[in-house]
Amino acid sequence: MTDAPETSPSLPEQIGEYRVVRKLGEGATSEVFLCRDEFHDRDVAVKRVREAALRDPVDGRYYSRFFAAEAALVGRLHHPHVVQIYDAVETPGEQYLVMEHVPGSTLRPYCRVDQLLPLELIVEIGFKCAMALGYVFRQGLIHRDVKPANILTVSTAGHVTDVKVSDFGSVLNLGADTTQVHRVGSLTYMSPEQLDGGALNAQSDMYALGAVLYHLVTGHAPVEAASQAAMIQGILNGPVVPPSERRHAVEPAVDDVILRALNKRPEDRYAEWEDFANALAGLVTNRQVPRGNLQAVLDSERFSLLRQLDFFSDFDDVELWEVVHQARWQRFATGHRLMRRGEKGRDFHIIAQGAVEVQRDGQRVEVLKAGMLVGEMAYLAPSRELRLRTADVVVIDPITTISFTPETLGQISLACRGRFNEAFIAVLVRRLHAAHEALSHPQRIL
Repeated sequence: MTDAPETSPSLPEQIGEYRVVRKLGEGATSEVFLCRDEFHDRDVAVKRVREAALRDPVDGRYYSRFFAAEAALVGRLHHPHVVQIYDAVETPGEQYLVMEHVPGSTLRPYCRVDQLLPLELIVEIGFKCAMALGYVFRQGLIHRDVKPANILTVSTAGHVTDVKVSDFGSVLNLGADTTQVHRVGSLTYMSPEQLDGGALNAQSDMYALGAVLYHLVTGHAPVEAASQAAMIQGILNGPVVPPSERRHAVEPAVDDVILRALNKRPEDRYAEWEDFANALAGLVTNRQVPRGNLQAVLDSERFSLLRQLDFFSDFDDVELWEVVHQARWQRFATGHRLMRRGEKGRDFHIIAQGAVEVQRDGQRVEVLKAGMLVGEMAYLAPSRELRLRTADVVVIDPITTISFTPETLGQISLACRGRFNEAFIAVLVRRLHAAHEALSHPQRIL
């Protein structure tokens, strides 16, 4: 069920083919509306450029450039932590973008000292943004305006649970052959080279993300000054106070990760986005941020865990995020009987941590460890009659498993399912090879 439309004389009933529900926000040059896409049966966010902005004799052409930059990305960006752009419409006197609607707010309110988020959640947000911006950079794009207001939050029961990078109006397309607007962005989060008119690369967005994380951790921007001129000098030449001096319980390791991203010289920051993301994930893995109220396994931990497993070695980042969100993650203690011989098998498990023992008639047949599959043969059986467990499986070292059923596997994308099929085939080939070796050398069978 969608919200009832607002009754306001300034609220349009329709924008193109999209029915307006209510206004989500507005800025100096555009307004954003929650609309209903009846054809696709979904809510969308429609960002419409103000007519007055388009008619502006000085800046109108720049606004049109920004619109064109985002319009060029329609259908191009597909990442769980990047807002999708579905459509762009330009008619005489009207320009608007149709985007994925993200229910929530932005990170901007959480930069206030009285509304700071838990440290582990900030690190988790940083990890997801780094992965998203790394994906964007691999598409040949530099965002150029990474700031709290351009990172949308997904909230559950009043708590931030996910984020998505948005607003690509300032994007620099490294592959474009048209003249692009330079020196754009928000001063508070702008890198020294961006401010100075220098060449931009991935490290420029890394600086901006570092500045965002600094603001979220401390409630202060990395550089604060009474005037714009003084702020510019501070960004170009001034030192940055370590976050630990502005917030209790921030460990030196957190300082090191954020301050590295805020180095004045791009070459002194992280060499790759993956390095930045891994550094953030390491803070969680090494317990260098307090867990506070978040005792569950964080998405960053799950993603990093998947990256270490052979089964997922050919999955790209987007496909791994699907596994993170769609799989069932479970933990079992030593002695737990994960499967029983003769029972019906509708799911399979991938062991992420720990080990299990496969038993037949009470005798050990095999030990399966991290990265190995359990129960896939019954899952892959061609008929229901054959989907029976052929052995008992008992936990011998506390395990974490990633499990799928036909229903949950059916919810992931075709590309991701294709990766699963390829991985299944690789597992079956290894099993056949092992069986062949055993038959060729029967003396090895004891």
